[in-house]
Amino acid sequence: MALFSKWFQPKQISNEEDPMKKFLIVGLGNIGPKYENTRHNIGFKVLDDLAKQQETSFTTDKLGDVAVFKYKGRTFILLKPSTYMNLSGKAVKYWMEKEKITQENILVISDDLNIDFGTFRLKAKGSAGGHNGLKDINEKLGNQNYPRFRFGISAMFGKGRQVDYVLGEWDKDEMRFLPELLDKASKLVVSFGTAGIGNTMNQYNGKQVDDL
Repeated sequence: MALFSKWFQPKQISNEEDPMKKFLIVGLGNIGPKYENTRHNIGFKVLDDLAKQQETSFTTDKLGDVAVFKYKGRTFILLKPSTYMNLSGKAVKYWMEKEKITQENILVISDDLNIDFGTFRLKAKGSAGGHNGLKDINEKLGNQNYPRFRFGISAMFGKGRQVDYVLGEWDKDEMRFLPELLDKASKLVVSFGTAGIGNTMNQYNGKQVDDL
């Protein structure tokens, strides 16, 4: 009987959550109503749309506003840093360490001038591409080996007008397509956590609206 008990002990189930099933989704932007509807704040916009779809809400916490939801056994932690765009890395590093989330389970959402409006580009790693928020994250983490989702805003501005453009609000044509694009962006984030980055890249990379 003792021998039987030795070989047939029930497995111990840990109360700790599997770290590979936790994801930190970071939307880049600047806090305050002045920036709310600007192109540079598309990261915040995507997370706001995703939180609404998942019926969760943000609360103010250390270095940012945070919302959490669970889907298909995965935990998604949504972070909107309150450090302003150029210091985003501080918030990312803090929450990554606090929640014990590996770099491959981080997804950073940013605007991108080098991509046409309405085009998505998901990558497993890469350079900052001139984006100050990504540049600071690279510096704080000490590398650039983390997934990022670039939301194309195009580069429809004159010489010397880049800052005005990215900190400017969406025009009427862009606003017409934005709800559909935000919906698809939210689905991309969920797919990243459930289907994996490879499958998600295959499904979502490229132009998202046919009649743009």
